[in-house]
Amino acid sequence: MVHPVEDADEQSPFGSLTADEFYARHSVTHGSEFITNSRGLKLFTQWWIPQPPVNPIGIIGIVHGFTGETSWFIQLTAVHFTKAGFITCAIDHQGHGFSEGLLYHIPDINPVVEDCISFFDSFRERHAPSLPSFLYSESLGGAIALLITLRQKSTTENSRPWNGVVLNGAMCGISPKFKPPWPLEHFLSLAAALLPTWRVVPTRGSIPDVSFKVDWKRKLATASPRRVVTRPRAATAQELMRVCRELQERFEEVEVPLLISHGGDDVICDPACVEELYRRATSKDKTLKIYPGMWHQLIGEPKENVELVFGDMVEWLRSRVPGDASIMAAGGE
Repeated sequence: MVHPVEDADEQSPFGSLTADEFYARHSVTHGSEFITNSRGLKLFTQWWIPQPPVNPIGIIGIVHGFTGETSWFIQLTAVHFTKAGFITCAIDHQGHGFSEGLLYHIPDINPVVEDCISFFDSFRERHAPSLPSFLYSESLGGAIALLITLRQKSTTENSRPWNGVVLNGAMCGISPKFKPPWPLEHFLSLAAALLPTWRVVPTRGSIPDVSFKVDWKRKLATASPRRVVTRPRAATAQELMRVCRELQERFEEVEVPLLISHGGDDVICDPACVEELYRRATSKDKTLKIYPGMWHQLIGEPKENVELVFGDMVEWLRSRVPGDASIMAAGGE
């Protein structure tokens, strides 16, 4: 099953097609709505449902990364999973995509985790209360996905469990090749306290340049009208590093089934940290796939690499659908 990124070009994820033509081509139905969170922010949500003769076999909640959004690259992966038989839904975090909030500013990850839990639980109950459910995440979204499972395990006894989590380039640790150079990292707390929204934090290279190996995909990444290539804000950078430290202290608490997919040459999110997650997680069902030579954004690889990586993901997801349900999605091939 070819990944829909092959329909894209350097200007649009839909290539020469309109959005409706793109969905029709891939036999999915699309919907969207704004929800209001507990802080009064309007957040954009959307979903994709397979059209007959494909019968849904599960549901996937998608968690995007720091500079991501649900209407660009990650939408193509959502359609890919939907064609494989999964109802797929996603939410733009505050300050991302079409959601309200200061652009790319996450001074506290906990409200974002709560937004995801609230939306995913509501969506699962409304659309697929009886189907197995999974999380798919990219980069910072991987940290958020792990925090979702830890929060729901510890605070909500009757919470509906997740049948598995796919971590794509998860941010369990920021690579020394990318994080702020000394001495700024050591004085970041002071900068965050005095000027929390100041775009002061330098990085070793722009995120698209070191994330996407294929040139036209790098251009597509920066073509989104809702994406701004700029330095992280002080309080956000501090929070991202704090989240990494928290997760590293809690790896043993991770019990959910895991597929960890990571580029071996990722210079943004350290592959060594997800290897440590794999070793220390108490999940009885865990798989680690480090792809040699691949970069941070696995969708930004050449076609043969994309087909390998996302084919592995679909196979892992389908194999964890109980009973014979996977047979029902045969029409998605």
